[in-house]
Amino acid sequence: MRAHWPVVPAVLCLTFAADLRAAGFLEDSRATVDFRNLYFDRDFRQPGGSQATGQSQAREWGQAAVLTLQSGFTQGVLGLGFDAVAMTGLKLDSSPERAGTGMFPAERDGSSVGEFSRLGASVKLKYSNSLVRSGVMAFRKPVLQSADSRLLPGLFKATTLESSELAGLTLQAARVTQAMGLDSSDWERLSSRYGGRSDAFTLYGADYALTDKSQVRAYYGKLDGIYQHMLANYVGRLDFSTNRHVSLDLRWSKAAEVEDFRDIDNRAFGALVGYRQKNQTLSVGYQKMSGRDAYPYVNGTDPYLVNFVQILQFSNAGERSWQLRYDLDLAAWGVPGLSFMSRYVRGDQVQLSSGGGGREWERNSELTYVIQGGPWKNASVKWRNATVRSTFGNDIDENRLVISYPLSLF
Repeated sequence: MRAHWPVVPAVLCLTFAADLRAAGFLEDSRATVDFRNLYFDRDFRQPGGSQATGQSQAREWGQAAVLTLQSGFTQGVLGLGFDAVAMTGLKLDSSPERAGTGMFPAERDGSSVGEFSRLGASVKLKYSNSLVRSGVMAFRKPVLQSADSRLLPGLFKATTLESSELAGLTLQAARVTQAMGLDSSDWERLSSRYGGRSDAFTLYGADYALTDKSQVRAYYGKLDGIYQHMLANYVGRLDFSTNRHVSLDLRWSKAAEVEDFRDIDNRAFGALVGYRQKNQTLSVGYQKMSGRDAYPYVNGTDPYLVNFVQILQFSNAGERSWQLRYDLDLAAWGVPGLSFMSRYVRGDQVQLSSGGGGREWERNSELTYVIQGGPWKNASVKWRNATVRSTFGNDIDENRLVISYPLSLF
């Protein structure tokens, strides 16, 4: 009997491998590498430089590569799969007096490290139209959004559930225990703009499609021991013809404290209305913060706001802000892949801790070209420019040049 034992594992492995092929575990697997080259140049315009550091400029250049592996699912009622990600960021140019762009981890003397890397994996289980994932991942939900504005994206250690068993309705749930920032290779406890540290963030949500062009969303998020956040969102589009439509994005939220944390009082309303005709879109946005506090979010993540733009969020206590935006697709003018965007956002009625009111504004311009064919298809070059002026914060002139190239391995 013992002579046959070495054969058993081999038979099981061959059977499992056959099941993987039959179920699409291997056939549905994908591997991609995303290359990103970022030149970041921020100039603090006020005398003396940044109000926080006294630094006059933050200017660095880096190269990143993100390898993503996604498997299919094993055969059977309950499908099993795995995902993995490996990332690295390389410093191409910097100096101690120009560090602090948020692209790289910092050395003890304040200079940027020459290279940093990350490695993570997650397991996923699929039943019918429901999916559970657990491990290292990035995701964007209205009450918690991974940031991706530098070389490498922010990451979470999390367990998530997404279920679409009912037509038009998708239910969401997640529990996040740690986060990794844009400029870090270390896992950290969660924290908020209100202060404090937390062991977990929990969210529940529902997305319901009213029609094929309109959707309502309702979400609840809680950062344990600090704040809770309720949010409702409507996104819709009304077509007048094949070349004309109006889009509408309405957002409302309310935040309060949790347990014995200090009183938190924030209510936020935002609306963005856009009119598109052929290759041009004109949009107008309005956002208002009510209550004694600023809008809630976990540090290192993106707030879900219509006036969250390149640098500012316009989310201070009491702040009211307006946005005017123009988008142009130059494909209709004989240059497919080339697009332009310009916007202006102005905020006022900011309740300053020192008393009185504050004002700020930001102007953005963005030019993007995406290669449409050939061996470099989908590679892109993007130039982003921003100007910020504030009566209570930093005055900033900023330029970013981003070159991206996604490569499919299989």
